[in-house]
Amino acid sequence: MEHGPAALVITAAGINCDLELMHAFAAAGARPESVHLEALVREPSRIDRYRLVGLPGGFSFGDDVAAGRIMGALMRRSVYPALVAAIERGVPMICPCNGFQIAVQAGLLPGPEGGASWPTEAAMPTVALAQNTGGTFRDTWTRVEIPSNTRCAWTQGLELDDATGLLPSAHGEGRLVAADVLLDRLEAEGQVALRYHAHDDFNGSMRRIAGICDPSGLVFGLMPHPERFTRWTQHPRWTRLSPHQRRAEPLGLRMFRNAVERTLVAS
Repeated sequence: MEHGPAALVITAAGINCDLELMHAFAAAGARPESVHLEALVREPSRIDRYRLVGLPGGFSFGDDVAAGRIMGALMRRSVYPALVAAIERGVPMICPCNGFQIAVQAGLLPGPEGGASWPTEAAMPTVALAQNTGGTFRDTWTRVEIPSNTRCAWTQGLELDDATGLLPSAHGEGRLVAADVLLDRLEAEGQVALRYHAHDDFNGSMRRIAGICDPSGLVFGLMPHPERFTRWTQHPRWTRLSPHQRRAEPLGLRMFRNAVERTLVAS
């Protein structure tokens, strides 16, 4: 859409899901633009131009050291203040797969505790995306669930069923691990944004958590790829779905639509 909100898609060496993320933003009515991290490091104020932000999946910097570690470290010492300023002015951010791993390492998730303000320097990670149970890379579609108390702007208010409430995943390090006291807080404060179905927690994530958000509900990190489910023909059994089931938009597109519509209401 020519007049839709501008969406920033941050790329870097090894990122390979940026085109899907740009397509998802565009399908939801935004105007996506891909910008390399090096350009943002030179000019962090460029982030001020955008009303939506996406950290794509892939294998940033080859996932050397650990998944998302290098890109997260670069962002911590360069663009973290500009990203925090964007959050504070109400910019929704989505961070699928490697983007989730990066956001955790960059100090953007799970965010400050309670009503605390964002720290001037990025906090050390308190959540990890560890190697999948079984130690293998998995490429699969799974059923997902949305907690009724979530504050996540991307998943709030979405209704799912077993046939259409699916998302694709493709990762080797997606098992969410954190201290129980932190998980208790995230659940109580509505920061758990997405869970795997009880029979589909293929990577062994604690409490079946597939995605979390920050306290504002704007920053959404998840291991599945909603940007890969914006058309019904991407559904693994789309020819078997009834016209009634395909009447609503696919789950991934509805997530992006939620965020785009939020920016339009706020403008």
